[in-house]
Amino acid sequence: MNPTLWQASIRDVQFGTEVTCVEPCNLYGCSIGDHSFVGPFVEIQRGAIIGKRCRVQSHSFICEKVTIGDDCFIGHGVMFVNDLFKKGGPSGNAKDWKPTLIGNKVSIGSNATILPVSITHQVVIGAGSVVTHDITEPGIYAGNPARKIRSLP
Repeated sequence: MNPTLWQASIRDVQFGTEVTCVEPCNLYGCSIGDHSFVGPFVEIQRGAIIGKRCRVQSHSFICEKVTIGDDCFIGHGVMFVNDLFKKGGPSGNAKDWKPTLIGNKVSIGSNATILPVSITHQVVIGAGSVVTHDITEPGIYAGNPARKIRSLP
């Protein structure tokens, strides 16, 4: 039997000025702002928006309906989720998916998982954290579920 093979590619992407992408990566139908960096083995799906001066490290997954503000850092292996499996499994219907909004100057540590939430400006998410609820106050958050552990100076 012959498998169906699809190659990772960069297609239909709206790039700002001086964007750097390290291949292989799979970027399609998304927008990446000025002076941003995308590392290898990253997937950014249709409709996702990455702001200006952002850095997305290797092996991260940014799904549809994710908007990331300016001056953000997305660590290695960060996973964004837009489907809450409300029917006991993945939904193939985009109407069931939820948006995620990341403010400006947000840093997300390696291997964090971000469910469909809103995160305000000037937040640090610790490595390995799971963000399950909106974050409305600047500060440092960590754990599963992520909780505020201290304020920023």
